Amino acid sequence: MTARITRRADIEALKVAAGWPGADRTTVVTLATRLAAVRADAEGYTYFTQHADAHPDQALPLAIAGFFQARLGVDVDAAIAKLDKAAAAELGLPHYFRGLALAALPRDRGYAQAAVADLEFVLAVRDQFPAALIRAVHQALAAAYAAAGQDNLAAEASRRSGLGSAPADSAVTQGLSFASSWVTAADGFRFTTPSVLRPEPGVHVMQGFDFGDFAVIETGAGIVAIDAGSTAPRVRAALAELGLPGNQTITHLILTHGHFDHVGGADALRGPGTQVIAQAGFSAELARQRRSALPFRYFRGEGGRLDHNIVPDRLISEPESLTAGGVEFALYPTPGGETGDALMIHLPASGLLFTGDVMMPYLGAPFFAEGSPEGLLETFRFIRTLEPRVLIQGHTPLTETFTIEAIPGLEAALTHLHGEVLERISEGRPLAETLQLAELPEVLRDHPTAVVPYLVTRDHFAARLYHQRTGYWKPDGEGIETFSAAERAAALDVLAGGREDAFAAAAGTLVNQGDHALALEIIRPGLLRHPSSEALADLRAAALRGMLAEYQQLDPFKFIIYAELSGTEIGPVR
Repeated sequence: MTARITRRADIEALKVAAGWPGADRTTVVTLATRLAAVRADAEGYTYFTQHADAHPDQALPLAIAGFFQARLGVDVDAAIAKLDKAAAAELGLPHYFRGLALAALPRDRGYAQAAVADLEFVLAVRDQFPAALIRAVHQALAAAYAAAGQDNLAAEASRRSGLGSAPADSAVTQGLSFASSWVTAADGFRFTTPSVLRPEPGVHVMQGFDFGDFAVIETGAGIVAIDAGSTAPRVRAALAELGLPGNQTITHLILTHGHFDHVGGADALRGPGTQVIAQAGFSAELARQRRSALPFRYFRGEGGRLDHNIVPDRLISEPESLTAGGVEFALYPTPGGETGDALMIHLPASGLLFTGDVMMPYLGAPFFAEGSPEGLLETFRFIRTLEPRVLIQGHTPLTETFTIEAIPGLEAALTHLHGEVLERISEGRPLAETLQLAELPEVLRDHPTAVVPYLVTRDHFAARLYHQRTGYWKPDGEGIETFSAAERAAALDVLAGGREDAFAAAAGTLVNQGDHALALEIIRPGLLRHPSSEALADLRAAALRGMLAEYQQLDPFKFIIYAELSGTEIGPVR
């Protein structure tokens, strides 16, 4: 195998940040699970062994070093000794990594019951663990139960993992999956298992019932709803799960912006007296959505549409205050980072701020001409002046990751990136080179909770800014001449000497060394020229599975696309 050609820039950055003094534990765990997801076990073992040696007082690096050592099969007894020492020093994550490691050992090692004990402990206190870590627990339990001869429990653990419907040779089933998101053709994509977040009494945030989250807030006069999901049936199912008294009137429906996943279920929330409130730019945004095409059905599932026609009763162009049933709602129009019609809702009494998608890392959907890097930075500044206690975002991972504590560091780091990208544009550098030059800003040393949200946002922020500030002829020649996919395939076929096996050999090498995206660049034209090639079809499936493993954690939009292209369906973690 030759060396991988493409960089995993997020892993490189996570390594740097995880080594900083006072590194956030989320950064350390994210690095470990990213390496495990792409099977970079040797890389993980080397890094965390050095990290554990440098920090002998910390149990977590030692546990992760033992985890990777066990996966490699290098002196397994020594690996287990590391795991045992870490677990004895600290409850929690060391038991998680020990359980995963023990469950993967050969049956004749006799560690199945010990793995079960660790993993069942994790499930017993699962609220103390990020939801993204739980699917791997069920995966490992299925293996441990099977090794212990408890086939019924193994089958149940497999069902609870949500991976029963995924292909048996899928990268997310063969390896460990560290994501709580799920996707099917019927249901579309969901960021997490359906659940209700209650940040304050009377405030219910419906998470995982639809692509976007939405909330209902109890007041003395009835319910104020914030956003409306993508379809009325999904909203009704969530309300039924919530079990609110049937005589509750929905007095107001406040929409944070006009995207399909926040307005599509409005009919389930609007009654005869419901006042619908939106930002002044809402109607224009909704009309633009109707003129757009969402090219991947896995985003919406069955019943999701873009052609909604909602006429608000009240439009907000300046900051206003609304009082409903004794509860004050402060309404703030903002440009935001995603759309021009963003509306944030602040509950001053509790300190909750409902932000919608102003912090969506993609700065608009990547296949739409929208998004504003400057609007995002302006919104950060405004949020800091409000000093909210908790941010409730339009999607569960944003609420979990883009916290109020992360905002100052994220604002500073993205401001630095903004200037860096503009400088690269002025130098005539192409986008690919600009992205490779975007290093981890030093300011994040003092803001460890901002590291992961920055890395999730970095490339999308830079790409959106680059495309909005450059023409369609690029300095590296891109766009000057335009060719169809068939024409490019024909030219490559000349290079391949008209031979299918030449495409397959190159693509196979790239797949084997982990360059799955580059492999697809060879496979697509190869299949256009040789559509009956079974070898290329098999390599395409392998490359797409590799992309699923690559993006399962930090880039759900890409995960959705590759899941649809590969026909992969994954159920929720039970």
